[in-house]
Amino acid sequence: MESFSHNGYLDMELLRFTTAGSVDDGKSTLIGRLLYDSKSIFEDQLEAVKKASIQKGNDYINLALLTDGLRSEREQGITIDVAYRYFATPKRKFIIADTPGHVQYTRNMVTGASTANAALILIDARNGVTEQTHRHTYIASLLQIPHIIVCINKMDLVDYDQKTYEEIRDKFAQFAQTIDVKDFLFVPISALKGDNVVDASANMPWYDNGTLMEILETLHIENDYNFTDARYPVQYVIRPLTDEHHDYRGYAGRVAGGVFNKGDEVIVLPSGIKSKISSIDTFNGEIDKTFPPMSVSLSLTDDIDICRGDMIAKPDNMPEVSQDIEATICWMNQKPLNTSRKYVLMHTSNEVKCMVKEIICKVNVNTLEEIIDDKEVGLNTIAKVKIRTTKPLIFDAYKRNRVTGSFILIDEATNETIGVGMIS
Repeated sequence: MESFSHNGYLDMELLRFTTAGSVDDGKSTLIGRLLYDSKSIFEDQLEAVKKASIQKGNDYINLALLTDGLRSEREQGITIDVAYRYFATPKRKFIIADTPGHVQYTRNMVTGASTANAALILIDARNGVTEQTHRHTYIASLLQIPHIIVCINKMDLVDYDQKTYEEIRDKFAQFAQTIDVKDFLFVPISALKGDNVVDASANMPWYDNGTLMEILETLHIENDYNFTDARYPVQYVIRPLTDEHHDYRGYAGRVAGGVFNKGDEVIVLPSGIKSKISSIDTFNGEIDKTFPPMSVSLSLTDDIDICRGDMIAKPDNMPEVSQDIEATICWMNQKPLNTSRKYVLMHTSNEVKCMVKEIICKVNVNTLEEIIDDKEVGLNTIAKVKIRTTKPLIFDAYKRNRVTGSFILIDEATNETIGVGMIS
């Protein structure tokens, strides 16, 4: 529930979604179609696409060219990096993370999907459920993306056949039961022709569960955040020291879970000192309560030594505090994981040094089997590991809270992000 209003309440919801599909499944065309049919393209962009389409010898407007911005991609005809697109309809604002389909770009998919409310998984109606479909769905489930929308694309190339659609739908549903996917929907589309993307298709009268755009506009995302476990990682201590606010001391951050009310009893971790919330301040003034993912400043009734990386929680509902964690990581670096090296681990607003003490197993993303005998963790590998940190982390399991359950690993020497992790 991302708020864009003046008083912390909702003017307009923001839905973040990611797209995943094999190469040539039509992702770029689908995004182009969403932007084009929802009138989210500027005239000059459209003119440029028309020109580029003619140069390529297309006798239609090639909407994929709208999103394939990188020249090397245009030349190869594939999407390489994560590209973000923004658009809005009268009902919602949207951010699309367009991620590559290639096996070697697992890391990009993880990056694009980490904050998404929904994942669009594209399946070519001619090919059905493939190994790559399994891989994309597994990563979406690993990242606990709340909603999965399966777009069965290129229906125009199978004569809009209902039986083909139903066979793919049933096969996918069967696979989804073997992994942790709760909410999934299916929509038969043709991104190229526009069937069921923004406008309903006359070619598929047998389908009546709404177009892709209708699904995106009405997807219920209020419950995607954890409103149960109160978690507030402190990012910054505000001490204005002006005459007007001489004694003000606020703790700025973004609510990672639960609801905080003015007057609530809270506990500061790792110190364990208790206090009460005296005020909740925003850029536009004071409010009485706050919830994810609002950014606010909390003031407490007691003068406590709190710094960046500490967490404010409720005494009756505490996160875990430990130097030892088990996690699933996706490795993002050319240099393989080294168990004798120190890495920097960033978790919420906290930064600590750590070592990977043990590689438990690797996961074959295509077959989902666990590999015990091969412990080499290289680029795009997904592995289960044990990590020890130099000082305690304050965390929840990723399944419980995507913010307090995730972290990134950084190479001290180069400052590169080399891995992301989900705490189990």
